[in-house]
Amino acid sequence: MKLLRQKLEQLKIGWNERELGDEDVYRICRKHKVEIVEMPLRVSGFYYRVKGRDFIAINSMLTGKKRLAVMFHELGHYLLHVPESGATANFHGVGRRTRKEREADLFSLCALIPLTRLSETTSDELIDEGFDAEMVSERLEIFETYGL
Repeated sequence: MKLLRQKLEQLKIGWNERELGDEDVYRICRKHKVEIVEMPLRVSGFYYRVKGRDFIAINSMLTGKKRLAVMFHELGHYLLHVPESGATANFHGVGRRTRKEREADLFSLCALIPLTRLSETTSDELIDEGFDAEMVSERLEIFETYGL
């Protein structure tokens, strides 16, 4: 976890320091030349690399905090797990929860609910703001387990 934390802090994007939003996702993607594509999907989203180009596909039916959480989750795959070469794909919510999936979830939830927000806001208030109860519960578990 220490190496993951160092890698995320080196990005200098305000991760887990301030609440990140749509504009942050698009700014980071532009900087890294990752294209975001929204379309009707049977899954929430996925990250893929083909012919040296990186893409994040998002289900166009998603809205609000769920959409943003999926965008950050897939961006997390790019930032944390991108291969040096070759094709790859990571699907949100498909298959078992691997280490890479847990890391992408951690990246996403800490981007959306940074430590300061977690300490200043109750679970009920976060849910009232549009976070689903599972997201809030998982974010609290990340704090209790890793102190993030």
